[in-house]
Formats: sequence, structure tokens, C-alpha cells
Amino acid sequence: MASARPDSRQRLTVVEDMTIYNAAQQKPLLLDALQKCTTLELDLSAVGEVDTAGFQLLVLVKREAARAGKQVPIVAHSQAVHEVVDFFNMAATFGDPLLMPARER
Repeated sequence: MASARPDSRQRLTVVEDMTIYNAAQQKPLLLDALQKCTTLELDLSAVGEVDTAGFQLLVLVKREAARAGKQVPIVAHSQAVHEVVDFFNMAATFGDPLLMPARER
């Protein structure tokens, strides 16, 4: 098991939909990426659809990061991510500014 270097930062761009159809494949990728750094920046600007399975995956990654003393800021949100975070009223809980690419504003 590889340990993270102090203050190591990694950015992960998710380009597939975060739905029940992709969650099983995305979960180990996200958790493995988290294990290899102290801060995992998630770029979700290309995510076209998020369902409850995808949202649960985001919550899991945030929870695992907190448990390990790490951070997982979402550094860019697609409209779909923004809508699901709003729907579940989790913006304050996630603590990330809701940033979307300029082309979607």
C-alpha cells in the first residue's frame, strides 16, 4: 500500500456519467487516487449525468478523505453535478464553491 507524500496534490477529471451504470468501476479508481495523495481535486465539469449512486460515491469519497485527514475539493462542477448537490441540499456539507465552466453559465 503506497502512502501519500506530505502535501501531495492530484487532480482527477471524471468524464463519464456518475450513474449506477458506472459507479462500480469509478469507486475503486476514486479511492485508489485518494490513497495516493493528501488532496484529491475532482474536476467534474465533464459529467453529464449524476444519479443517487453517483452522488453516494461522492459522499463516500468525501467521507473517506475526512477519515484519513485528507481533502477532496470539487474544483469544477457540471450543471448535472450542481443540480444534484442542490437537490440534496449538500453544498454546505461538501464545502466546495459551486464552480462551473464559463460555457455553461
